[in-house]
This record gives sequence, structure tokens and C-alpha cells, in this order.
Amino acid sequence: MSKIIAFTGSNSSTSINDQLLQYTLNSLVKASVDYIDLKTLSIPIFSEDIEKSSGIPDDIKSLKAKIDVASALIVAVNEHNGAMSAFFKNITDWLSRTDPKYLQDKKILLLATSPGEGGAKFCLDYTIGNFEKFGGTIVDHFSLPSFQNNFSKSGLSDDYAQGLKDSVSNFENDLNPA
Repeated sequence: MSKIIAFTGSNSSTSINDQLLQYTLNSLVKASVDYIDLKTLSIPIFSEDIEKSSGIPDDIKSLKAKIDVASALIVAVNEHNGAMSAFFKNITDWLSRTDPKYLQDKKILLLATSPGEGGAKFCLDYTIGNFEKFGGTIVDHFSLPSFQNNFSKSGLSDDYAQGLKDSVSNFENDLNPA
């Protein structure tokens, strides 16, 4: 069985993307996933001066080690002004300093949601390019617009439930081909 890790690119305690991620993890059929709460990491804002004086932060080294042993990732990204949040961008900046191909051979399922009708699609596009640049393979992605109208703890609205199910199935089938 593939080793999968999952995390959300938001540092909000009420993150709607984390809610979508947790819902998605509970819907997995063929996979077991280790969830990593990035909010618990202690990471300064990236700076070459900090890197020169203190090196790579220990929490980044630990996260990189977890990525290294995983074969796949499920990542929920939140959108701030059309890109990933500064919190998550900072983490990816530090990770890229450990290895310019820190996602090499990693299969990735990307998720995103937003309160608005765009469903964080700009962020998904940005993150796809970002992750591919660092060697990752995006197996599938899912965008949920208008979170408050289309999500509840019991499930997604009929308009989007099948789309998420298909994305998860594609991801799991890619990891465990018949």
C-alpha cells in the first residue's frame, strides 16, 4: 500500500480547505493517510540571511523527511489574491531550498475551495505549476466553489459530490492500478 501524507496550506484554525481535506480523507476507500498539521511548525519567513546564519529550520527538515518517504500527497490549498497563501508559499520556499526537486516522483491530489464562485481555481493553477516545477505529478485536482452553499459535514451538494468522488477514485486507482 502506498504511503500518503496530507496537509492544508492554510494556517487558519477555521480553514474551509482543511474541512474539505478532512472530509476527503474520510472518503478514501483504498488508502490510509497520515495527516500533518502545518500550523504546528515553527518556520521563519524565508530569507537567505536566515538560511546562511541558521540553516534550514528543523521543522522543514522533518517535513521534507516525511515527504521523502511518502509516495503520494493530498494537499488542500487556500487562495489569497489568486495564489497560495503566504503561509504555504513560505513553506514551499523553504522546502525548495532543501532540494529543487523535493516533490520528485510524488503523486499529488490537489483540493481547493473558497467562499466565492471561483473555487480557488487561480490558486489551483498556480499550485499545479509550482508543484510540477519541483518534480511532483498532479494526478487529479478538485475545486469546490461557494463553500458555505455546497459543503456540510454530511457531504457535498449533488452538483459537486460526484466530482470529488471521481477525483479521489482517479487518485486511488493511479496509486493502486488493477
